[in-house]
Amino acid sequence: MKQEMLSYLYTIKDDIFNLSKYLYENPEESFYEYKAYNYIVKMLKDNNFKVTENYLDIPTAFHAELGSGHPKICFICEYDAATKEGHVTGHNLISAMATAAALSLSKVLKNFNTGTIILLGCPGEFVSGAKVTMTKQGIFSDIDVVLMAHPDVENAETGTSMALLPVQIRFTSENPSIKSDNGTYSSLDACYFIVNSLSFLKTGFNKSCNIDNVKITNGESCHQIPTQSDLKFYIRAPKMTEACEIENKIKELANTTANIMNLKYEITMPELPYDELIPNHALSRIFAHNLKEIGIIDTVEPKNSYSGLSLGTVSHVVPCIHPYVSVVEDSSIKYNSIDFARATVSKYAEDKVLKISSALAMTALDLLEKEDLLQEVKIEFYENIKNHQETPCEVL
Repeated sequence: MKQEMLSYLYTIKDDIFNLSKYLYENPEESFYEYKAYNYIVKMLKDNNFKVTENYLDIPTAFHAELGSGHPKICFICEYDAATKEGHVTGHNLISAMATAAALSLSKVLKNFNTGTIILLGCPGEFVSGAKVTMTKQGIFSDIDVVLMAHPDVENAETGTSMALLPVQIRFTSENPSIKSDNGTYSSLDACYFIVNSLSFLKTGFNKSCNIDNVKITNGESCHQIPTQSDLKFYIRAPKMTEACEIENKIKELANTTANIMNLKYEITMPELPYDELIPNHALSRIFAHNLKEIGIIDTVEPKNSYSGLSLGTVSHVVPCIHPYVSVVEDSSIKYNSIDFARATVSKYAEDKVLKISSALAMTALDLLEKEDLLQEVKIEFYENIKNHQETPCEVL
């Protein structure tokens, strides 16, 4: 079956390359990926997948499936691009690899009495990835495993990611004025006070925690003292519980500041939070073995991401992998750069995409064929979840 699957993959390689190239040439911002969405949906329909469009009322999200029953193997498509920069993080390749793996696996699914291939179109990864919404809606609760690989400049096994908690504090004062009256504070004063206080507050955090991307905005004329000012930032921590502890301290600070300055305030969450990624070592081991079998052997230690990953939230519901695989031949190319985007449509990247897609499909096939492997993955997952069960925190 493995040879049948891989042979078919190579017969559709031009279709996979054309998908990657089309997305590269037509980069679209988060939640506006209509061209990518239509291209992939048509491709899946042409290959007999049952596709639910506008999934969860998200215009550029889709749910595609083939087969029935368990195990349910899910692949992830991401296809948004960075504004004005294009596919600098290789989301065009994520879609190509996931689609290729799903299509090749579909050709051997008939050999099993039960089993379902699911391909999820997840828009908006750059701003509140749709995977978080899907998780909250229970979409992953009935799925057995989620498989995805991320293009990079080196090969690395799945590591962890930081929990990410976006926060916005809005201070409001009564009336605008040309200058501040004696004995009064403006909403902007409150924002600056919070920013200065945060630098001191951070000294008491776990060294792995941080507050970054701090921005102050207000909608008033530059000639007026603003009546309303917004302070936005991200809290990053190894676990969401730690992020929430920091959030609670900041809420107390905001409340005290508003009282002292006689202002009103409101704390909101401008984007969806990302839980930390829980790696599944059993699933990673199976994928790493298949990666080596297909010819990619120079894999380094698990890579831990400082960035928040929407897959982190998914990993609290279902076993996941998120390995990084190099798609660049030139070692001087930096990830998240224009050069990296260009490299995603190189001949070298095309070869890597086929190999990574093969490893993803082979991993799925292993889980379909060998019940004991799937059981091992699930046992580790439940142990990991048990270890992550801490006192719930209030997320904004």
